[in-house]
Amino acid sequence: MPLLGLGVYKATGEREVERAINCAINAGYRLIDTASAYKNEDGVGRGIRECHCKREELFITTKIWNNAQRLGDVEGPFSRSLERLMTDYVDLYLIHWPVPGCYLSTWKELEKLYKEGKARSIGVSNFEPRHLEELSSISEITPAVNQIEFHPYWYQKKTLDYCQSKGIAVQAYAPLARGAYLDDDVICILATKYGKTPAQIGLRWILQKGVAVIPKSTQEQRIISNGEIFDFELEAEDMDAIDQLNRDFRSASIPDDLKDVAF
Repeated sequence: MPLLGLGVYKATGEREVERAINCAINAGYRLIDTASAYKNEDGVGRGIRECHCKREELFITTKIWNNAQRLGDVEGPFSRSLERLMTDYVDLYLIHWPVPGCYLSTWKELEKLYKEGKARSIGVSNFEPRHLEELSSISEITPAVNQIEFHPYWYQKKTLDYCQSKGIAVQAYAPLARGAYLDDDVICILATKYGKTPAQIGLRWILQKGVAVIPKSTQEQRIISNGEIFDFELEAEDMDAIDQLNRDFRSASIPDDLKDVAF
């Protein structure tokens, strides 16, 4: 799985996601992250077809939504995702949220998709160690990835440490926290020190934690800038300074149907 990918959450404007994918591919991205709940898998499919990049060179992720878990129907939504994406497999298929009473049975269905080769890898999103522990009690396959909100203002160290101890890759969504930390004094001082943007400092901190990033943007220059994070390294003392910025700040919302569940 590439360490850098393009997130396309809320990219639903006319040709918006197609243009973003074209920009990202031209800038060297090879991972595109979508979900059935984003309502843009069809646009992602068109973008992939139009980008003049071989399918096997791309890494495509999508996810199963909560209502499908509750209905106990995984094969149907997965097949429809493949149709919209215009591909016969995805590189990674995730459980979008750990729906109580559902995610264990959903995982068993994902294991079937993996064994059939329709999903090259399977994983989860928004899972905490307690969810992963319960999952391990019934699973044959360890999740390849746990995609969580992760950034300087929400340094989920406990979850990161757990996943790394179990061989589960961690991928950060909302790695820029919707811009929440880009004016932080510490981040801005480091941006000046390294000759980088605040966004690049935050993304680089995440990478050096061993976490992949999927920043979302539909603006060409931001997509390019977000990818320019492999030509420098933060010093240990600067990593430590960013560690101290944590405030358990959640920038992404919890779905309405899960707001009564403790996360």
